[in-house]
Amino acid sequence: MAFNLQSEQAAMSDINVTPLVDVMLVLLIVFIVTAPLLMQAVKVNLPKTAAVSPMKQTKTIQMAIDAQGGVFIDQRLIHFEALEAELKKIVAQNGDPNVQLHADESVRYGRVAQVLAALQRVGITKLAFITSPSGKRPAPEENLKQ
Repeated sequence: MAFNLQSEQAAMSDINVTPLVDVMLVLLIVFIVTAPLLMQAVKVNLPKTAAVSPMKQTKTIQMAIDAQGGVFIDQRLIHFEALEAELKKIVAQNGDPNVQLHADESVRYGRVAQVLAALQRVGITKLAFITSPSGKRPAPEENLKQ
């Protein structure tokens, strides 16, 4: 029987590498199993077609309603009576454009509803409401000038 002559308070200077080897072998097995799965793909013979022109990019229109109810299209003030005629011209030139609506938080809901109704009457279907993140005000350069 061998006797351990070291005291129990002495630091152990040997490193046990068995757990490290176990982890490395498990990782190796995982990579060996998953690597072929990543490389597999369904073999498909795609049909041949003639080259086509890329889809037409739709124009994005920036609309804004300020706190007084003024309506702006691409930073141009539009009188509300002429709004529908201006929107019809835009639709005639660009088809169905994307419209991004920036409405001041203090504008009356009635004015926003009137603008939405005008957009619907001229046939604009792609509409996005633009907001700022909660608790943050937009930077000064983002505000529309009158």
